[in-house]
Amino acid sequence: MKRIPVAILGATGTVGQRFVQLLEGHPWLEVAALAASERSVGKPYADACTWRLPTALPEKVGRLTIQPLDPKGLDGIGLVFSALPSGAAREVEPAFAEAGIAISSNASAYRFEDDVPLLVPEINAEHAALIDIQRKNRSWPGLLVTNPNCTTTGIALVLKPLADAFGLQTVLATSMQAVSGAGHPGVSSLDAIDNVLCLIPGEEEKMEREARILLGQVENERQMEASFAFSAQANRVPVVDGHTICLSLKLEQRASVDEVRSVLAAFRGAVAARGLPSSPEFPLVVRTEPDRPQPRLDRDAGGGMQVTVGRIRECPVLDFRLVIVVHNTVRGAAGGSILNSELLVHEGYVR
Repeated sequence: MKRIPVAILGATGTVGQRFVQLLEGHPWLEVAALAASERSVGKPYADACTWRLPTALPEKVGRLTIQPLDPKGLDGIGLVFSALPSGAAREVEPAFAEAGIAISSNASAYRFEDDVPLLVPEINAEHAALIDIQRKNRSWPGLLVTNPNCTTTGIALVLKPLADAFGLQTVLATSMQAVSGAGHPGVSSLDAIDNVLCLIPGEEEKMEREARILLGQVENERQMEASFAFSAQANRVPVVDGHTICLSLKLEQRASVDEVRSVLAAFRGAVAARGLPSSPEFPLVVRTEPDRPQPRLDRDAGGGMQVTVGRIRECPVLDFRLVIVVHNTVRGAAGGSILNSELLVHEGYVR
């Protein structure tokens, strides 16, 4: 198939750079335009951004001139990825949908809107049907979909197969989140080194609500939250990439450790997500070693698109406890948005 030209909004930042990296050589999509704030407009991308990823900046992309955050300057673009901060996304993204452009957004600005799909294709691909309702409600020819918070993505991919197999009553989550999740320059080194920061504003509420939306149903033309109880605590730790989450779970049905492990290892996700270029055959990697997962060893599983889970054992308070590692800027951010766009192409929303 002829590759679809795409643009990246907020292209110079941490997640914007990850979009550029992951889209290089994509079989369906090709970066054709980049947009960023006024201070970068008019500059070649290679001059406008300080490239901070270990792979080389693609030369062709590096020569692209940064455009304003305005759909008028993006002729021929039908799909954009948004790596904008939430405040900017709230103002900018609707203009692209009104111009007939599809937006796959990593920003949190519209995640809790009733008619904006919050998507992880392996979990709730069917929620994309809200796009038709969104177009009717907002009278725009384009569309807007979002992916969840980076931590939520890893948690929800583990909860989904367990909820389907055994039912889910209660979730307790404590996250240890990498500093790259705060962007660049992000957290001051004097704050991060030799320290754990026990407050990431808004993070815990996002984790709790987003997970229930992802595992919920579409009813009465809106996303309805699942009913399980969820309590989250979020911490920033001195790790560069890869969020670690400790979960304790109470299920509705009895299960053994072996049954939980088997259900997680066999999880393949929704049929609609299978075969998409960025979707691993098995979204979860189950480790049996007593000291895994670890972010340094496991964040790049499946090119960063697989979530690693281990230390699955009985919990003396609830039923089970386990540990998750998810790459926060790949599966939890740019990679998740790209996977959402692939679903949109597969389902015919983007051509």
